[in-house]
Amino acid sequence: MKLSIERGILLKSLGHIQSVVERRNTIPILSNVLLEAEEGMLTLSATDLDLNISDKVVVEMEENGGITAPAHTLYDIVRKLPEGSQVQLYYNVDSGRLSISAGRSRFTLSCLPREDFPASGEEEFPLNFFIRSEDFKNLIDKTRFAVSTEETRYYLNGIYLHALENEEGDKVLRGVATDGHRLARFDMDCPEGAEDIPGVIIPRKAINELRKLIDTYEGDVEISLSETKIRFKFMDVILFSKLIDGTFPDYSRVIPEGNDRKLEVSCKQLAEAADRVSTISSDKTRSVKLVLSEGHLVLSVHSPEHGEAKEELAVSYSSEEMEIGFNSRYLLDILAQIEGDMVQVMLADATAPTVLMDVTDQGSLYVLMPMRV
Repeated sequence: MKLSIERGILLKSLGHIQSVVERRNTIPILSNVLLEAEEGMLTLSATDLDLNISDKVVVEMEENGGITAPAHTLYDIVRKLPEGSQVQLYYNVDSGRLSISAGRSRFTLSCLPREDFPASGEEEFPLNFFIRSEDFKNLIDKTRFAVSTEETRYYLNGIYLHALENEEGDKVLRGVATDGHRLARFDMDCPEGAEDIPGVIIPRKAINELRKLIDTYEGDVEISLSETKIRFKFMDVILFSKLIDGTFPDYSRVIPEGNDRKLEVSCKQLAEAADRVSTISSDKTRSVKLVLSEGHLVLSVHSPEHGEAKEELAVSYSSEEMEIGFNSRYLLDILAQIEGDMVQVMLADATAPTVLMDVTDQGSLYVLMPMRV
């Protein structure tokens, strides 16, 4: 294998690929990126056995071939090469090493044969549809913060994606995430071809990698589903992921319908006040107490170690007085997703789940469990 490529193009592609590779691997080949050069194209691939990603870039070819090289080391080398430089990659079969050169810089890396690299395996994907990248970014951003990191409840370690008819009778594609303390739900118009997709749980790592990949992409993403895997395709990037093999809980039972105490408040003011008063909280939960009365909201924190903090806000609230406590970090995570000026908070009592909604966005809904303060 012998080729030449502009440093910026190679760096961007390696940046996509190497983030899938775990820093510590018991299987050496999984630390490597697969490089396959053929007919003027270089295909780069990486996997952790659950997630597989590949990208293609145009190169100046001299010799076809393929090899695997340490992903993070190769990325760091290319990252530190001079901007705008031309990078030469040459795999010498006799020495078993990959040579990287640019200007006066020379590197050689130990390699492993490409035959050892796990095959991605051709699989049938009977369900296919396209989704605008902007819509998918929204769905991910509005829900992924609530994905659980608790490995014992593995079925909560991802976003539950499914199609259904909403309360108005419209067909929507819905993403849901919960960690048991909070829930995030986001609806978007159902793309053509997605009306009959089964409910699937997309793992947290796949979601995070995909979100990075489509951050600056503005076209459509092709999504394909099989019984056990999901595939995302856009530009020259293909991302495969295993689906979480589990049953997502009936989240609708968590969303209360009888919360009749309505609070409307400036989202920015509430977030800033909650952030300020929680500064003195000494416990890990950063709990904050909200005291509601007509037209007023008082946020307070009492810490035996650090003292007290209190802040008052003018709000729209006309129900009876009540007190309720929240984990301030969870509350701030939700408020960060509210794009409108005002947030609507529907409450029942100090022990019941609370519903938060963006006044200007009917597609998103959040549920937050109270805590004792």
